[in-house]
Amino acid sequence: MDLSFYAFISEEIRKEGRVDGRLGSYLGAYLEGYLEGYLEGRIQAATEGVLIVLDARGIPVPDHVRQRVTHTTDLDRLRRWHYRAVTVPTAEDIFTAEDE
Repeated sequence: MDLSFYAFISEEIRKEGRVDGRLGSYLGAYLEGYLEGYLEGRIQAATEGVLIVLDARGIPVPDHVRQRVTHTTDLDRLRRWHYRAVTVPTAEDIFTAEDE
């Protein structure tokens, strides 16, 4: 009985697996880059939100406050600062002991 046909099918399956593996790694890298960019965009928007609120209220933002806000990558912390920026009398007051 000639089984050479099965060898051909096995080779085709192996080829497809190699292609799928490469596509999977490309897709994974693409998604990782996309999500990283998405997160960076959210952080940048949250950072700008804090600073824009303070600016719109006419509150001066010292360099050390601006640096701390722009170097923070914690979205929850930026969100808290944004809420506080609406009511605080000085830019330094957006920070609390829990932010240390």
